[in-house]
Formats: sequence, structure tokens, C-alpha cells
Amino acid sequence: MAVKVLVVDDSSFFRRRVSEILNADPRLEVIGNAVNGKEAVEMTRQLQPDVITMDIEMPVMDGITAVREIMKVAPTPILMFSSLTHEGAKATLDALDAGALDFLPKKFEDIARNRDEAVALLQKRVIEIARKRMFMRRAVRTPLTGGQASAPSSVSGASLNRDAVRAGSQRMAPTHSHTSEPVTANSFRQTTPVRPAAKPPVRFKASGKKYQLMAIGTSTGGPVALQKVLTKLPANFPYPIVLVQHMPATFTAAFAARLNNLCKIGVKEAEDGDTLKPGMAYLAPGGMQMMVEGRPGAARLRILDGGDRMNYKPCVDVTFGSAAKVYHDKVLSMVLTGMGADGREGARMLKNNGSTVWAQDEESCVVYGMPQAVAKAGISSEDLPLDRIAERILVELNMA
Repeated sequence: MAVKVLVVDDSSFFRRRVSEILNADPRLEVIGNAVNGKEAVEMTRQLQPDVITMDIEMPVMDGITAVREIMKVAPTPILMFSSLTHEGAKATLDALDAGALDFLPKKFEDIARNRDEAVALLQKRVIEIARKRMFMRRAVRTPLTGGQASAPSSVSGASLNRDAVRAGSQRMAPTHSHTSEPVTANSFRQTTPVRPAAKPPVRFKASGKKYQLMAIGTSTGGPVALQKVLTKLPANFPYPIVLVQHMPATFTAAFAARLNNLCKIGVKEAEDGDTLKPGMAYLAPGGMQMMVEGRPGAARLRILDGGDRMNYKPCVDVTFGSAAKVYHDKVLSMVLTGMGADGREGARMLKNNGSTVWAQDEESCVVYGMPQAVAKAGISSEDLPLDRIAERILVELNMA
């Protein structure tokens, strides 16, 4: 069955262009077009699409407000289209915080090196984020026995973002719409819903390893994932942190500033020559490569040209590999949600040097690509739900 897509944009030319690209893939079907956010909310209720593509700047109701409203009434995977400007970056980050899962530049020539590559990337992104629709819809239903379900949740869009949706899906079992038992008068005598007993959470234990650096790599879904992890770290975090997020060059400065305002630790866009300091996180600049050099206690960052031969700029493998050479077995690293396999070879180098590698688990990922590559290769020692990664870090460092 094809993935059903609702295309939302106030430009008839862009709606037509996106629709043609998506309909060219037999796995995708555009089932409707909306010209503003208000129409998008109404059509989402009526058509129940599997994925929505959403512009940010629109009349009547903008894209960010529309995302919040959709997350209240009918949570659906949303792909935002953004301009590659500083203001566009801030608006896109707001949309992701409101509940959108991913974004792409609105100018297709900024997506890839040629049109065919850009078309394939857009189609693939829509198909990938469609995989989350069942988790998102399940989160607004209360699991009751006998096939009953509550009305949609009235939780605000700000709190019902991606992570709340996934946390809900981990707590809730899917309701059943069918039963093999005959319907009798006794079927209607239940007055109190019976909820399944929740499993006690796994208790973490510190491994006893010593660290001098933390490293995190991520891509699709990463901005919200990083925000969720880093905002829970204390100001006295004892090690420097290097962050690699696949993101355009115009976005990383805005993203670093956003994290710095939200977190107790310091966060900055990395600059060439930065000395790594405890309690500071350094975000690799978009379009560049970030490498660690020097020695533990006096390590610094090199920011180099991205290079035409590299698929990812910045690249997790590059940063992780350089950290392995400098810090050997003293790196606590993790690979979070993202498409592709970037980070696998860098994580392999870290593990071969004795460092620790964790991966985000499948259910809490927006796209289970990068973590899956690390897990399938037998490189990660633990697969963790996003909601508990910060807790796991603090336990490992004896800070909990």
C-alpha cells in the first residue's frame, strides 16, 4: 500500500512540483493539497495522511502553528521545507520543537548535486519518516481492554512533540479493533478500564570505566534528540563533548545558540583551534569536517573543508575516528537517530581502541539507520531509549 502524502504550501508551483516528484514513486501517493496551515489541519483530520510536507511561511496559519495543531488533534509525521537562511534555520528549529520530524531545503538545488539525486532524496525522506506514523497515532489512544479507546488527547502541541509521542508509545500497547469472541450482554458490563501492568524500568549500573571525552553523532531527528539529552546534563559536567549533526551550514550556528540558551552546560558552534574544555559542547559546523587533535587534557579542534569526496559534511566517522586516535579508550560515545550508516566506522575505531559505544534504540528513533548500522555490526554495547540516555550517562559517570 502506498504512503499517503498531504502537500501543504501557498505556492501552486511548489505544490505541483512536490506532488509530481512524490507521485513518480509508486510507493508514494499524494492524496491532497493545502494552501495554508488552517487547511492543512482540516485536511489532516479528513484525509488522515501518512506523511505531510509543510511550508513554514504561509497566510492564514503559518507552518509552525499548523504543526502544533496537527500534533494536538492527529499526530502525523511532518517534513518541513525551509529556506537556508539564519531566520529560516530558527523557524525550522521551532517547527521541529513543535513536533515536525525532519526538514529539507526548499531550493532543490541545495539538497543534492543534481536533480535526480534531489528527487531520490525527497522520496526517501518521506518514506523513512512514514514509518513513525503508527507510533505517533498510537500515542493519543489510551489502551483499554475490550477494544475501547479514548478520544484524542488534548495535550498541547508544545508538550506533544516527537519525544512525548515516543515516550507514550513505549508506555502504551496498541488497542485491538477486533475480537474473536462473540458479543454478548456480558461484553458491556465492564465499567472500569483495566490497564496492563507497567514493566519496572531497567536499573542502570556504572561500568567503572574512566572517560575524558563524550562524543555524539546523529542526523534525521537529531536536533530534538540532542536537545533532550543535553538539557539534562548538569553545569558541572566533567568532560568536553563533541557533537556531529548532519545539518546545512546556515543552521548550525542557530542550533548551537538555541542549545546554549536551553542547556546548563555551554554549547557553541566549533571553531578552528578551539581548546576542549569540561562542561562545553562543540557542534561541528555544517559543510565542514571537525577533527580532534593533540592529547588528552590539551586537545583542540581542527575545522577543515568538507571535501567533495565526502557524502556527509560534517561526518560522524571523521570526528569519531580522530577522537579514537587522541583519547583511545577514554571516549563515551553514542550514535543517535539518523538515516544511513555514518558513524559506524568511526564507532568501530572507538571500540577497537577500548572506548564505549552506545546506540539509540529503534522505537525511539525518527529513522533507525545510523544506530542500526552500529548495532548490527556488533559495535554498540547498549541500545537505549532516547528518554533514558541522559540518565544512563549520569549513572555511568557516577553523577546520578
